[in-house]
Amino acid sequence: MSKVFTITEGLENLGALRTGGQGSVYKGRRMGPVITAVKLLPTPIHSESEDDKNFRNFSNEVAKLQKVNEEPNPNVVKILSSGITESGSLPYIEMEYIEGPDLSELLQPPHEKIFMLKEVIRVADQLAGALAHCHKIGVKHGDIKSNNVKYNVHTGNYVLLDFGLAVMTEEERRSSIRHAGAIEFMAPEQHDGAMLLQTDVYSYGIILYELLTGQVPFPLTGNGETGRNAIMLAHMEAPVPDLREARKKNLPDSWTTLKQTQEMQVPQWLLDVIDKCLQKSPDARFKSGVELHDAIINGSLAADGRLSTTAIQAENERLQHMVAHYQQDEEEKDKQLSSLKLLADQAGIHFNNDKGIYERDKSKMVLSKGAFSLVLTLGGIFMALFFYSAFLNKDDVTGNVIPVYVDARDYLKPPFMARAYNYDSVMRVNNRKLMAIRKAAANKAIKATIDSTIKKATPDKKKRKKFLGIF
Repeated sequence: MSKVFTITEGLENLGALRTGGQGSVYKGRRMGPVITAVKLLPTPIHSESEDDKNFRNFSNEVAKLQKVNEEPNPNVVKILSSGITESGSLPYIEMEYIEGPDLSELLQPPHEKIFMLKEVIRVADQLAGALAHCHKIGVKHGDIKSNNVKYNVHTGNYVLLDFGLAVMTEEERRSSIRHAGAIEFMAPEQHDGAMLLQTDVYSYGIILYELLTGQVPFPLTGNGETGRNAIMLAHMEAPVPDLREARKKNLPDSWTTLKQTQEMQVPQWLLDVIDKCLQKSPDARFKSGVELHDAIINGSLAADGRLSTTAIQAENERLQHMVAHYQQDEEEKDKQLSSLKLLADQAGIHFNNDKGIYERDKSKMVLSKGAFSLVLTLGGIFMALFFYSAFLNKDDVTGNVIPVYVDARDYLKPPFMARAYNYDSVMRVNNRKLMAIRKAAANKAIKATIDSTIKKATPDKKKRKKFLGIF
């Protein structure tokens, strides 16, 4: 594309992207492959000195814009440079070039004529975040409209563009709005050239209305002075048409009945936000983008069964109590586990990895002196009786060992996690030693478990053979 005029040294003009009464946007290129967007303002500046009022105003506003990028925001276009063109002495602002369609293009074929609710809420959040970012440092955009919000195809973010109106004087804004501005998005106070933080909030509400219904509340037919005056009067006096009805009329025929029904369920919180944004009086709207963004966040959290701020706090407290309870419970389980391990160790019981069972360690069979003396005195008799009893009861269980199934899950299993315990392993111990374990079990829960498992494992008295044929 041929050059129309020279912007400035090192910045090549690749032709107009769009033109209007508030200035024109050109595609520029720095040395190399860097593509930018250059906003040219309509009022020339003849002297780059503080004596020139236009230059002074332009410099002051550009300084504000530069603060916008001191803390990068993914939803606000980056301001790269500013200056005066070599041809025509027009002030310009060079911005990051965003590749992708704007919102107005996304409402035209082959796209659907309205946005789905999920995407509207996404735009609402990102655009409110962009306004909050700017309003925090006192920068008012002044020209919020659907073709000044682009979808960045590389990042997937919606980006607020074109801060050209922000650097105009009040007189320039009044003239620009009256003759060439996007009258469908303008707040009532802009008719007099005023530009407030609440002005951006009003235009934001128009965008959300347009995305949900496929049209602005007060469409402009033709671009004559009469039509523009009628629209501005409607902004000042006419009630906003019912959003639900307008959305219902523009539901795409390609959507199924189920999808149409679902997409008509516009959250009440979103309707309330839009209604407050579109109040005629600036004082009745959200005071700034910061307050607006807070409303979007709180509304989206509370919608569709999600938790409100109060509910989130209550849930946090409940979870904290639950965590403390589980920590205390886990400590108690650890104590019980330690007790069980101690008892098992005292009884000489350990887990045999090769056999996959708990078994008695005969090396730890320790008897008191009295018991030891008794064994020495009656050892021969008891040994004879023992082997004879084993012979008589050989069909009870294998040898003279009773299998005991110990399930410690009710006492040892901590919440939310499983430890490497073999809960259902078989404890194979001598009959006499079972009595010792049961007697030594100080912990009632463990004792009850052992008692229960012994009872289940003990053969029925009617079927058990008598010891020495006597008992």
